[in-house]
Amino acid sequence: MAEVLTITEEEQKVIHDAFNSLLKSMDKSLLNDDKENLQKAFELANDAHKHQRRKSGEPYILHPIEVGRICYQEIGLGPTAVISAILHDVVEDTPVTQEEIVATFGTKIGKIVDGLTKIDGLYNKDTGEGIESPQAENFKKVLSTLVEDVRVVLIKMADRLHNLRTIGSMPQHKQLKISAETSYIFVPLAHRLGLYQIKTEFQDICMKISDSETYNDIKTKLNESEDNRQEYVQEFLKPIEKKLVDTNISFRTLGRSKAIHSIYNKIKTKQVPFEEIYDLFAVRIIVDVPIEDEKSVCWQVYSMITDVYRPIPERLKDWVTSPKGNGYESLHTTVIGPEGRYVEVQIRSERMDEIAERGFAAHWKYKGVKGDHSVYDTWLENVRDILDTQHADALEFMTDFKTNLFNEEVYVFTPNGDMKILPKGATALDFAFEIHTDIGYHAVAIKVNNKLVPMGQKLENGDQVSVTTNKNQKPNEEWLKMVVTGKARSKVRSSMKEEKRKQGELAKERIDRKLKNMKLLSEENIDFLVKHYGYKNRPDFYIAVASGKVKVIDFKHIPSENNKFIVKKVAKEENAAELLQHKEAKRAKKTVKNKSNILVNGEPVDQYKFELASCCNPVQGDNIFAYTNSMNELKIHRQNCSNATHLLANYGYRVLKAEWANIVSNNFVVDLMITGVDSGIGVIQSLTNEISTKLGVNIRSFSIDGHEGFFKGQISIVVINKDQLNLVIKSIERLDGVSTVTRKDKFDIHE
Repeated sequence: MAEVLTITEEEQKVIHDAFNSLLKSMDKSLLNDDKENLQKAFELANDAHKHQRRKSGEPYILHPIEVGRICYQEIGLGPTAVISAILHDVVEDTPVTQEEIVATFGTKIGKIVDGLTKIDGLYNKDTGEGIESPQAENFKKVLSTLVEDVRVVLIKMADRLHNLRTIGSMPQHKQLKISAETSYIFVPLAHRLGLYQIKTEFQDICMKISDSETYNDIKTKLNESEDNRQEYVQEFLKPIEKKLVDTNISFRTLGRSKAIHSIYNKIKTKQVPFEEIYDLFAVRIIVDVPIEDEKSVCWQVYSMITDVYRPIPERLKDWVTSPKGNGYESLHTTVIGPEGRYVEVQIRSERMDEIAERGFAAHWKYKGVKGDHSVYDTWLENVRDILDTQHADALEFMTDFKTNLFNEEVYVFTPNGDMKILPKGATALDFAFEIHTDIGYHAVAIKVNNKLVPMGQKLENGDQVSVTTNKNQKPNEEWLKMVVTGKARSKVRSSMKEEKRKQGELAKERIDRKLKNMKLLSEENIDFLVKHYGYKNRPDFYIAVASGKVKVIDFKHIPSENNKFIVKKVAKEENAAELLQHKEAKRAKKTVKNKSNILVNGEPVDQYKFELASCCNPVQGDNIFAYTNSMNELKIHRQNCSNATHLLANYGYRVLKAEWANIVSNNFVVDLMITGVDSGIGVIQSLTNEISTKLGVNIRSFSIDGHEGFFKGQISIVVINKDQLNLVIKSIERLDGVSTVTRKDKFDIHE
């Protein structure tokens, strides 16, 4: 929420200049009442936010104006979206009501603004009490608008982008929450909507927040090698540009460094240092040709490039013939350039480039160019299926929805040759549900390339799949382990719930008959049984009876008086209290008892039950945060812990600010992964000599495995702080034959 202060005349001038600049940039696209509505929206929002400031100190109204600018200039949305963007916070943060918005601007803008307004009153904002995950509830509300009006989500993207660009004035623990939410849902959503530039900026800013050390290290190295890269790109393009000029094809070329987050991912996945990443940049050739000539000209350009440089055949990606599921079209090839360096080249038309950069909004502009069925239509149909399915809670919905936001795809075919796009890792059973829900429900056998396969078999590019059905077949619990797509998971779960509901109804009839015979049939007695057997509600109790966990025959052993079940009295009531005390004492023993130098919200952590999280093993000097688990115990995690994104995105209200108070002599265990060249001589001796003898660091455990000239080892060491840890890592990296040294995390979100 914004801070309350009066806006000065000078600031009002800045506000009006910002709005007029936006208005001027939109001049050509304004029709009919657009300009008048924009002016009205600005005046209403400016008045509503007049006493509010952002954390940075600037007038709050500058934020919605900038969100409107991003919508128009960076995403390519029209006046309706810009008006809604300017109004997106008034209902949530000011006395202006939803009814006033509808009355002034109509139902279309009213619906968009309502979709952008957070759900309020469901929970305590400080404790999160009332629902399991308030963040998930609000995400669900926004995402539920996708099939009705995608502009709600696109404006939300613009809102999040501006918040991230100006996040520096926020406290670190709040930056972490916003960063985690962004990585968890906004990054994959930006990818699915084809917003490449926004997705890239999201990832880079989030990495800067959660792992600033690595981010700054890569950024410095990129800056240091920038001039050399530019010279190389110019040299690489010279012969290609000459050929293009000779053919009279209208074109432009770009050479740009890859995003910092993208480079970091390559370092992690390929397990090589920065200096050995060969494709730090990509060259792009964009041709300006009529739509009907795009494909042939792109292949013509490819031919020219491969006449000059040798291509790497397995790295040819043809998304011109078969666009990605998010509408992305481009021809990618990797060639061996001067000095033997690998260079990735992207070939596309101006139309393809606009879609690649702006995504959904640009794609809509060209809708119908390649057939009436948009690449987004199938995806939105899947979203509609997930929205129509009953979910236990918002977190379950989020899990199903996230699987629809996949990065990598496989292209598979029906027996008739129709292509289906599924996420990488999708199974034969996922394919059955992709064809039709009923085919998925009743699938009994699946063939891939005419060969019978298990239903859980993962599909590969080019597979042809056929499904045999039987009307008596029904999904079961095991099916949830065999599917990965949100559509399939939600449909299997929905079918199982319906089956359980039917079983529950039959169980209820059995219970009613038994209680009637015992002359104990009443609502009060049924509620007693639910509590007696330890169930939360009647449906769960009925399912337990249906599955045989609870036997109705045992009801006769429960004492009753006057047609009512009664609680049997315990001889020694004090035993329960003693047992509880013993339990609490035992739990307290499990937590860290020794004096710590960690501050949580500025106070010593020792007043809480706490422990260092075993998934990331924080070391004194690491950037950390505190997470309150379901047992009301604190766990101290590293900010770049593998679990951080999940915890912060779904349970942000449980996160507290944590920091190291001062330097004390504590010991911390850290696991390191080491890879390198296995010369067969002295690898173990070299490592142990460097760590134990030279640096005096204690090794807790050591395992190493060598294979075909490559070794991978895991060493567990004991250090006193991050400085000592960094010294160990740098020293190992300098050893002959060592390629990479990385700190190991365990991924385990069960808190």
